[in-house]
Amino acid sequence: MKKILYASIGLCLCYISAFGQYKIEGEIYDAETKEPAVGASIQLTNSPGVGTTSNAEGFFQLTSSEQYPELIVSMIGYENQQVKTSDAPIRISMTPRAEEMRTVVVTANREASLRTETPVAISKLSTKLIDETKPTQLVEALNKVPGVLMVNLNNEQHSMAIRQPMTTNAYFLYLEDGVPIRPLGVFNHNALLEINQFAISSVEVVKGPVSSIYGAEAIGGAVNFIMQRPTTMPTARVGVQFDNFGFRRAQFGGGARTGKFGIYIGGVKSEQTHSWMANSDYDKTSVNARLEYHFTSNTRLIGNFMYGKYFSNTAGSVDSVAFFSRQYVSTTDFTYRKSDATRSRLTLEHDWSNGSKTFVTLFNRYNKHGQNPSYGIRWSPTPSATNDPSTARGEINSNNFTSYGVLIQHSQQFAFMDSRWITGGMVDYSPNDYWSYQIDLNAQLRADGKSVEKYTIRQERPDIKLADYDADIKNAAGYLQYDFSPIENLRFSSGLRYDRMAFTYNNYLDASAGDKVYSKFTPKLGLTYDLGRDKGIYANYSQGFSPPALTAIFRKRPNTNPAEFYYNLKPAQFENYEIGGWAVFMKNKIYLDLALYQMKGTNELLNIRQPDNSTDYQSAGKTLHRGIELGLTVKPSQQFFFRLGGTTALHRFEDFQISTKSTDKYQNLAGYDMPAAPRWTWNTEFYYYPQYIPNLRTSVEWQHVGGYYQNQINTIRYEGYDVINYRIGYKWKWIEVYSNVLNVTDVLYSTNATRGNNTTDRTTYTPAAPRTFVFGIQYNFSVK
Repeated sequence: MKKILYASIGLCLCYISAFGQYKIEGEIYDAETKEPAVGASIQLTNSPGVGTTSNAEGFFQLTSSEQYPELIVSMIGYENQQVKTSDAPIRISMTPRAEEMRTVVVTANREASLRTETPVAISKLSTKLIDETKPTQLVEALNKVPGVLMVNLNNEQHSMAIRQPMTTNAYFLYLEDGVPIRPLGVFNHNALLEINQFAISSVEVVKGPVSSIYGAEAIGGAVNFIMQRPTTMPTARVGVQFDNFGFRRAQFGGGARTGKFGIYIGGVKSEQTHSWMANSDYDKTSVNARLEYHFTSNTRLIGNFMYGKYFSNTAGSVDSVAFFSRQYVSTTDFTYRKSDATRSRLTLEHDWSNGSKTFVTLFNRYNKHGQNPSYGIRWSPTPSATNDPSTARGEINSNNFTSYGVLIQHSQQFAFMDSRWITGGMVDYSPNDYWSYQIDLNAQLRADGKSVEKYTIRQERPDIKLADYDADIKNAAGYLQYDFSPIENLRFSSGLRYDRMAFTYNNYLDASAGDKVYSKFTPKLGLTYDLGRDKGIYANYSQGFSPPALTAIFRKRPNTNPAEFYYNLKPAQFENYEIGGWAVFMKNKIYLDLALYQMKGTNELLNIRQPDNSTDYQSAGKTLHRGIELGLTVKPSQQFFFRLGGTTALHRFEDFQISTKSTDKYQNLAGYDMPAAPRWTWNTEFYYYPQYIPNLRTSVEWQHVGGYYQNQINTIRYEGYDVINYRIGYKWKWIEVYSNVLNVTDVLYSTNATRGNNTTDRTTYTPAAPRTFVFGIQYNFSVK
C-alpha cells in the first residue's frame, strides 16, 4: 500500500512539474548573410543559469517555468539581443560588430576559434565590409587588410605582397573554405581571377608562415575565402554593375534551407569592352554552388562546386613615353590570357559530444591556363651580329593540371589544461603538363629608336619549343598541433608539419625523364596571454618552405646551347619570429591590433633580368623581411566609423650571389633593398551613416603605396602613389543603389614599375585606371 501511495505522489509531482514548464524554440542567423549562427548563447533573463546554445542549423530549444520569458542572446563578434518570446518559434537576427576584436576565425586551424586565442597575425574581412565595398575586382577589398598589398594588373589579373615585395613567386597560399585552389608545385600568381566575388561570405588572411596546418607556399601568408552557406530562410540577390569605361557585370545569388537540406548558388558574368586601355577587353563567368545535408545536428554532408571561365586581352605594361603622356595604347593587340577551371569537394563533418570534431574532404581540381603573355616578349635596343632591334620574340604557352585528393582532420578536446589536439593530413595526385613555343615579332620603333611603339606577329614557331614537359605530382602532408592553458589567461600552441612533393617527369626538350622529391618538417610554437579588459599579447616562432614551381624547373635557361634547365633549384626556406597584441579602449570604441615580425629567407627564388628582358632563375642566398603591421578601428557612435590598416617593412638582400664573372659590375646584392618593396603602405577609410537619412552610407578611402626601387641594384626608384576612392549607397526596402568613384583626383600612377639592371634598360609601367565611375543596382530579397 505504501508503494502505491509513494508512486501516486511521484506521478503527481511529475505532472505538476511538467505542467509548469513551457517549451521555447527558434532559429538564430547572421543579419548580413542570413546564414545560421552556430554556437550562439541563449539565456533566460529571469534565470541566468538556465540556457543553451544554437546548433549547426542555428536552432535552439529550452524550457522555462514562465510562459513568455525574455531571452538574452549573445555571440562573439555580434551585438547582444534581448528578445520577447511567444507561442510560435522565433527567429533572431544577430548584427555583426564591425569593430569587434574577439571575433571567431577558422583559418588558423580549419575550425572555429577565437582570434584572441590564436598566436598568429590574422585579419578578417567581414560580410558587411565586403558588401559595402561592392568590389568590381578583389583588389578593392583585399587591400583593406593590414599588411596586404594586392597589386592590380588590370582585368582582375594581379600579383601579391604579404610580408614580401610585390612578387609573382609561390609564397602565398590561396584557399576556398580551407582547401588550396592549386596543388603544390603549380602556383599561379593570377589564381584569384577565378574567384567568384558574389559568393564570398568573408575573407580571412593569415600573415607569415602558418606551417603546422597549411604548410608549403604559405610563406607570406594564406588567403582563405569563406564561401556563402545556405541561408536560414529563402534569400535572393540580383544586381548589375557598370562603369564609364565599358565594364558591366550581372550577378546573382540565392539560397534556402528546408528541413535537413540546404542550398546556395551564386554567380557573376563580367565583360569589359572599349576600355580606357586599348586591347584590354575581357570576359568572365564564375558560378559557385554549395549543398548541405544534415543527417543530425552533429553530422553533415557538404558538397561544393565551382565553375569558372575567363578570357582577357592583356595590354601589359607601357614604356615611359606612353605612360607620362597618358597614351593608354598597348604595344600589342594579340596578347591574351585564358583560364578554364572547375573545383569540387565533398565533406563529411561530425561533432562529437565533448566538443571534438572530425571531417573528411574529397576534392577534385581541374585547370587549363593558356596565354600569349605580354611579359614574355623579349626585345633589346642594342644592335649586334645576333640582334636586330626591329625584331623581337614572344611565346604562347599553356599550363594544365587535374587533381584528385583527400583532406582529413580530427580535433580532440581534453579537460586537462583545457587542451586540444589537432591532427590531420592531405594527399593529392595531380598530373600536370606544360608547353610553350616561340613566336617571332616585328618591332615598330619610335623615332628615338630606343623604345617600341607596336609589336606585330611575324610568324608562330611551334618548332621552337621553350618548354615541353609533363609530370605526375604526388603531394602528401601530415600535421599535428597541441594547444593548452597551463595557467589562467595563458595559452600555448605547438605544431609540427611534414610536407613531401614528389613527381616523375618527362622533359621532351632534352629527352630526359626522372623524378624529384622535396620534403621538410616545419615546426611552429606560439602563445597568447590575456591581460584582461580585452587586451592581450602573443608571440610565435614558425618555419616554412616552398619548393620551386615546375614551370621554373623545366624552363630553358636563356642563351644556352645545348639547352640547360633548372634541375638544381633549391626550395626556399624561412624562419619567422613575431610578437603582437590587441587592445580595446574607451568602452569598446577603439580597437587596436599590432604585429611586429622578422622573417629570414634562404634560397628565395629570384628572377635576374637579362639584357634581352628574359630572366635567369636563381635560388641561392639570404634575405631579410622585417616589418610592423597595424590595424585600427574607431567607432565613436553609430554614425561614424574609421578604419586603418597599414604596414612599414624592410625587404633586403643579406647575401645573394648573382654572378661569378669578374667582368660583371654587380656580383652580390648584399645590402641592397629587394625591388618592388615599398617601405610604407596603408589603406584607411572613413564611413558616415547619417541618422537623418536611414539606410544611407558613404565613405572616403585613401590608399597609399610608398616609393620603392625598380631594379635589383637600387639605381632607379618609383615614388609610389596616393589614390582616393569614394563610395555611396542607399537602400530602399529591397532595392539598393550605389556608386563608387575610384581614383577621385584622377592621379596618374602605375601599380607596378620595373626596370632591368643594365644602363640601357628602360622602365616599364603597368598603368592604373584614370578616374572611374562605377554604378550599381541590386535587389535583395529574404523571407521575414
